[in-house]
Amino acid sequence: MPDADELYGLPFDEFIPARNALARELRNAGRREEAGEVAVLRKPSVAAWAVNQLVRTQRKGVDELFEAGDGLRAAHDQVLAGRGDAGSLRGAVARERSAVDALTQAARGLLTSQGHELSATIIERVNDTLHAAALDDDARAQVRDGRLERELRHVGLGMIAGAVPARTRARPAPAAAPKADTKAERAERARAERERAQARAAARKRRDQAALRLERAERALAEAERVLADAERALAEAEHARADAEAQLEQADQAFRELG
Repeated sequence: MPDADELYGLPFDEFIPARNALARELRNAGRREEAGEVAVLRKPSVAAWAVNQLVRTQRKGVDELFEAGDGLRAAHDQVLAGRGDAGSLRGAVARERSAVDALTQAARGLLTSQGHELSATIIERVNDTLHAAALDDDARAQVRDGRLERELRHVGLGMIAGAVPARTRARPAPAAAPKADTKAERAERARAERERAQARAAARKRRDQAALRLERAERALAEAERVLADAERALAEAEHARADAEAQLEQADQAFRELG
């Protein structure tokens, strides 16, 4: 029987059955507090599960990710302090991206072997989580133990994407004067922006509602599992009591027959 830590290294679909079995085993052993802690462990999302497997199986690649992230943060700080150069920063960016890409490719293989659909969303979430682990100490602490429950996202180091151009021209050509917008074009652009804003708001609302439903369902599942475990324990105690009563009855019958 796996322990709580080992649950996160199991195949994706085995987490819930193994967690419930472990909780029952702990309860039967009288370790009710530990059983309660295990019973409420959340099953990782598919992306979080893939990252957990990377941490457990791709140690060299994960170490390179962390080192590349440290190098990128150092290069970024040097540029901000006016002591760095564009070449060093670009090299650090490339190293961190290479480490993320290598692990993301490994995650594709893990997900495929488990029969999960390789949707662009899942791969993007794996990628975002790896970037977060590379660049953020809190995210790295969550990822390092291989017990992540939900994917992560990092939005720091904002200057990296645009601060250093991919190449520098000594004499950039003067930009052409922008063409004046017509009233109709401005109105159309404003309408399109309103529609995009409405679509983003609707998407956020759907996402938040789905997250709330998931959280409620998981709480209900954990409670049902606790009730089931208590019922199973009560059933086992009742069966044990019945067995004792039957044995005592058999002994009484035997004594009665001997006296008769």
